Amino acid sequence: MERLNKYIAKSGICSRRKADELILEGKVKVNGKTVKNLGIKIDPEKDVVEVEGKIVKPTEKKIYLAIYKPVGYLSAVGKDRFGRKTLTDLLNELKIPYKLFPVGRLDYNSEGLLILTNDGEFANKVAHPKNEIKKVYKVKVAGEVSQETLKKMEEGTILEDGFFKPDKIKMLKKEEDGTWLLVEIHSGKKRIIRRFMDSFGHRVKRLIRVKIGSIDIGNLKPFDYRYLSEKEIRSILDEKRDSFKQR
Repeated sequence: MERLNKYIAKSGICSRRKADELILEGKVKVNGKTVKNLGIKIDPEKDVVEVEGKIVKPTEKKIYLAIYKPVGYLSAVGKDRFGRKTLTDLLNELKIPYKLFPVGRLDYNSEGLLILTNDGEFANKVAHPKNEIKKVYKVKVAGEVSQETLKKMEEGTILEDGFFKPDKIKMLKKEEDGTWLLVEIHSGKKRIIRRFMDSFGHRVKRLIRVKIGSIDIGNLKPFDYRYLSEKEIRSILDEKRDSFKQR
């Protein structure tokens, strides 16, 4: 017997957490009956599982891509009701022949490293808050960030959804139209860096994710992608939560 959410994740359509959401929303059926019990177990050999009307089965080939998501794409699959481009459009444009979903998210107006996969277990490892996988960003903000403000940023501040401070933050360089900062976080809260910078009066002009755990964006440019190495995949699966606790 196997947990239903794990079975769905192994099918390559989403992570375990997303599978739980689909179950609670009544979008999952087992043997033709809608189920909303997160703890339900199924027999993979006998039971038929449907997600949003489609029968799903575990996929055998696991795909892991590191892609440089450009600005102007939603970190979502399928069609957007407002007509904005999504990762489905991006995969089609790049002629990537796999059905993949993003590990975590990157805002529509943000760019940089995004991992795409059909391995729900791997996605859950990266995205689940309890694992505290670090993410590193290069952030350009409007105006000149003073040393005094930088120190306050290091100490953190209270936002509308609670206290937040980056794990690390440092100044990279100053330009005529703004300041570049390097920011490391493990939070997965929506638009957290943009909201954090806004609270100090510095609007984000550009936000580039350059690292997830030990996976680096390297020389990738917008629209570039590469397959993760076995070493990179294993590095994520072997990450220990304590590795990223603030020193």
